[in-house]
Amino acid sequence: MKFIVGLGNPGILYGGSRHNIGFQVIKHLAKAKKFALKKEKGLKVLSAKGKLEGRDAVLALPLTFMNLSGEALSPLLKKYKAELGDLLVVCDDLDLEFGQIKIRCGGSSAGHRGIQSIIDSLGSNEFSRLRVGIGRPGNIDASEYVLAHFKRNERTQLPEIIKRAKECCLTWVDAGLEKSMNIFNRKEPKE
Repeated sequence: MKFIVGLGNPGILYGGSRHNIGFQVIKHLAKAKKFALKKEKGLKVLSAKGKLEGRDAVLALPLTFMNLSGEALSPLLKKYKAELGDLLVVCDDLDLEFGQIKIRCGGSSAGHRGIQSIIDSLGSNEFSRLRVGIGRPGNIDASEYVLAHFKRNERTQLPEIIKRAKECCLTWVDAGLEKSMNIFNRKEPKE
């Protein structure tokens, strides 16, 4: 069974923030594949189980704040006796240009507190991550930047970025990490 988890902060206040791009990708994927995300009894997640590319899969959104993502994710993975190789976490990334996506397995959290929480809770960094670039802030603090909403010109580009991230998730389920890296880790040419 494959597990795809989007990171973000719960609540209306954070709904359209840069930090919640992982939530947006999972919600888009759930809608496209007719997965109904619901509160999982006894767990701090919204989740849905179904088929993606002919394989059993679970989509999930932690109901904890970003910095505590591991507290929500670890019990979900234990419930289903999941292997780390079957986990893909979708999150924002300050170090990638806005709209660029990159998928890989392992490595450090690179300062992303949601990823660090998951590493700490699972006791391993050997899981796949799909990072969606939100760009670096100019003159504002990084924590203020990630919690801010996308600018108008960025919002017009979001549907295409989210669609590409969704396609990457489906490729990962169907063909694996290496194929996903070969297809999606290339920089898109600027128009």
